[in-house]
Amino acid sequence: MKRIIVSSLTAALMGAGLAAHAQTLNIGFADPVSSMDPQLNNHAGDRSVDLHFWDLLVQNNHNKLQPGLAASWKNLDPKTWEFKLRTDVKWQDGKAFSAEDVIYSYQRARAVPGSVATFAGYLRTVESVTAKDPHTLIIKTTIPNPDLPLNLASVHIVSKHVGEKSATEDYNSGKAMVGSGPYKWVSYTPGDRVVMQRNDGYWGDKAIWDKVNYRYINNAASRTAALLAGDVDVIDKVSVSDLARLKSAPNIAVYPYDGLRVMLLQPSFNPAPNAFITDNAGKPLPKNPLLDQRVREALNLAINRGAIVDRILQDAATEANQWMPKNTYGYNPDIKNIPFDAAKAKKLLADAGFPEGFKLTMHVPNDRYPQGPETAQVVAQFWTRIGVKTQVEVVPWAVYSGRANKNEYAMSMLAWGNGTGEASYALVNVLATVDAKKGLGASNWGHYSNAAVDKALTESTEEFDMAKREGILRQSAKVVSDDVGIIPLFHYRNIWAAKKGLKVTPFSSDRTTASMVTKVAP
Repeated sequence: MKRIIVSSLTAALMGAGLAAHAQTLNIGFADPVSSMDPQLNNHAGDRSVDLHFWDLLVQNNHNKLQPGLAASWKNLDPKTWEFKLRTDVKWQDGKAFSAEDVIYSYQRARAVPGSVATFAGYLRTVESVTAKDPHTLIIKTTIPNPDLPLNLASVHIVSKHVGEKSATEDYNSGKAMVGSGPYKWVSYTPGDRVVMQRNDGYWGDKAIWDKVNYRYINNAASRTAALLAGDVDVIDKVSVSDLARLKSAPNIAVYPYDGLRVMLLQPSFNPAPNAFITDNAGKPLPKNPLLDQRVREALNLAINRGAIVDRILQDAATEANQWMPKNTYGYNPDIKNIPFDAAKAKKLLADAGFPEGFKLTMHVPNDRYPQGPETAQVVAQFWTRIGVKTQVEVVPWAVYSGRANKNEYAMSMLAWGNGTGEASYALVNVLATVDAKKGLGASNWGHYSNAAVDKALTESTEEFDMAKREGILRQSAKVVSDDVGIIPLFHYRNIWAAKKGLKVTPFSSDRTTASMVTKVAP
């Protein structure tokens, strides 16, 4: 009897321990975080973290607009919008949320010091933001913009009373981390982890996790090892080389989803000599050969995308012929897959005056994109075979993002998330002529500029008829494709893995948040 009692007590204690542990979620994530400041950089890692602490006026979940801090909104006239704000929202210091916080946030987001990927593009059409009363917001735009609510679904709202006396450093230290979101900030260790706890005063659905350890593990193999060892409960951006191992593990569940993120290359359109483009003797060329559409087309045709998807991504991606994937708003079905044609590529180079090719250095971050360096190496081999002798230089994201943003590289790599689920997001940030004052081209690292593309952005922004607007966006994709303004490679599939008993259901694109993880029967 004594033995039974002891065994029962032990079992009860173990069960209680497991239950308590189940309320703490440990996530191993891949994308680096540049800051806790939710308005500093439009980076994937930052935005995933921000969703825990901060709210948006409008939410874009499953590519569908839903109420956020705004309970409702309506278009009063082509250039005027009214947003009715929730009355039950409080900041985590107990102060009430009001329209003044939104007004302040949109002013701040336009020009946060030190930003290398600004949010200003989302606010480019906003002329004024005023408060009709504490919970009614009036936004006037410079032009008719039917997508204003969608644009605002990407800019987090910070508190005025804390934000106006804080800098980015204060968010990183935790001093300014007074959000309205489902979790409260506990600690932030740059390059390591973010720790958070549930906000029991949250206005929305109560978070199921008491505590979240959001741990940065940039190496895919290390993330897999941490999951298998039980050090973390969930990992994102599962390496294709680990898929078979994880699928066969008895205590692991794998969750793959078709994604929006496109891997693309950005040629530099800087006419000045570039140290990363030389003749075969290593001397700088007097004119950038990438300015010639025939050269860009040659590089485009020289890539065997099928081989990259099959061998490098192991079918965890699909070939890309434009920036949007199939069955999305703005995808142009008339654009065909880009053929692999080395012979035509060589002829185009010769026609452009480079029968013997030239030398090129491509840059890629080593801690950012799954299979990014491996993909770059394969592309370099394809280009070398047609005479463009290509080297790959792999650098840390902290260095890469700054130099790429300044258009210092000859060829940059970008994995663009298409986070709004429609084509104009890339038009604004990746393809529009760079204009920092207008918030355009924030991630247009090659400084591509095409008047027809800029015109399409303007026309699509003002068009309220959704069918006509999609037609404009589709045509812009054709213009960019014909011009080879970017070189699309593939669209990622988003793959998460978790301990059995946990399910991952994404809300938007490839963000990774604790709210995506729920408990299920193992």
